[in-house]
Amino acid sequence: MLHFPYVVSTDRFGMFPVRTRIKVCCIASEEEATLAVRMGASALGLVSRMPSGPGPIPESRIRDIARTVPPGVATFLLTCETTADPIIAQQRYCGANTLQLVDAVAPEVYATLRHALPGIGIVQVIHVRDENAIDDARQMSPLVDAILLDSGNPSLSIKQLGGTGRAHDWAVSSRIRDAVGVPVYLAGGLNPQNVGKAIAQVQPFGVDVCSGLRTEGRLDPIKLEQFMLAVRDAVTDPS
Repeated sequence: MLHFPYVVSTDRFGMFPVRTRIKVCCIASEEEATLAVRMGASALGLVSRMPSGPGPIPESRIRDIARTVPPGVATFLLTCETTADPIIAQQRYCGANTLQLVDAVAPEVYATLRHALPGIGIVQVIHVRDENAIDDARQMSPLVDAILLDSGNPSLSIKQLGGTGRAHDWAVSSRIRDAVGVPVYLAGGLNPQNVGKAIAQVQPFGVDVCSGLRTEGRLDPIKLEQFMLAVRDAVTDPS
């Protein structure tokens, strides 16, 4: 299988190459983690308890998998908790080096997390349902290390906080990318067939994929390789 450590993109002005990071989410085993890293993923998503959607695994498994990930690869702990103490407890137990907050939290939560967990990255998910997401992203961006744009719906009685397999309006995502001063990951319905178009339109810092690379619930090495190639081809020919 093809292996490359990273893929190269042109920036939106076509002036110089930049890396397009690839985050493979819903990692369920050490074997999946090893496969994703070998194929060029720079980040892995490890999903804790969620109200809905694919990929949750016990926190003990998150801890075990995170321990096997080599230095230089980010481990994202996806948490639906919205208050500081449970989030801090999850991170300390699981040992991931990045928190992905999939639901909205109060502004003071970020400061508490920074104080309690120095050196741990904080990524806030913004669910892009309409143009209101632009203002949400502007407000959150000074408080976090990155923003991840997804296609959930937190307003439902059973919240959708990711893993929907749906794409959202990438025109809104592109405006968010222009509006904030932190890296932007693009998620939501990405797969080998559409990721090139998504990159060309949004030019995100990174792309995030879960269900688009799975067959019968398992990470599919063929789809993974196709995705890596599609990202590479998109950034060498952004048109």
